[in-house]
Amino acid sequence: MSEEQAEPRVDQQVDEERTAGPIRVMVVDDHPMWRDAVARDLAEAGFDVVATAGDGEQAVRRAGAVGPDVLVLDLNLPAKPGVQVCKELVGANPRLRVLVLSASGEHADVLEAVKSGATGYLLKSASTAELIDAVRRTAVGDPVFTPGLAGLVLGEYRRLASEPAPAAGADEPKAPQLTERETEVLRLVAKGLSYKQIAERLVISHRTVQNHVQNTLGKLQLHNRVELVRYAIERGLDDA
Repeated sequence: MSEEQAEPRVDQQVDEERTAGPIRVMVVDDHPMWRDAVARDLAEAGFDVVATAGDGEQAVRRAGAVGPDVLVLDLNLPAKPGVQVCKELVGANPRLRVLVLSASGEHADVLEAVKSGATGYLLKSASTAELIDAVRRTAVGDPVFTPGLAGLVLGEYRRLASEPAPAAGADEPKAPQLTERETEVLRLVAKGLSYKQIAERLVISHRTVQNHVQNTLGKLQLHNRVELVRYAIERGLDDA
């Protein structure tokens, strides 16, 4: 049986069950009119808007209670900043996808959001259609960025990978072995390709790409795409 035909893991089955119905979305923004407009647009597009919040503390409490698939998150929040909200919620639930929707296109804000666990970053100047597409893509794990920001993020991955890694301890276990297909997917992730582009390149399904990435994260004991790309670049896979 090929690895694409192999039985799905339990966490993969949970993913399929979770995405079988409408994507569950929570919107966090401190401006009531903007927050309500985004929630309304997403609901009209078929998403299940399970909650909204107007500050960081409220966001953490409500997200923990309702368990959204995607958090649409502003960075500039009272009580607790958006990057801290993202860090806490993704730390507690690595399966949560976070799409930052911000008025700021400052490079420092983008990079801080990604380092905190955000899957994507969209400016508030985006159209409703772009937002809807971004939420759908974020839900399946695709990194989504306003044009011009993706290259910035990939450059930061490379910078992080160029920093010296901590010395391994003498009794530290060897890195787990990845399958040939997992390594191939990892190489394309390091080159900055989206899951859709990887699926087209390897002639496999988008779901299969997701599964390979999740398996690789689990084997390497990594938490998100930032750490995964850094791992790949440190080993020269982006140049292969």
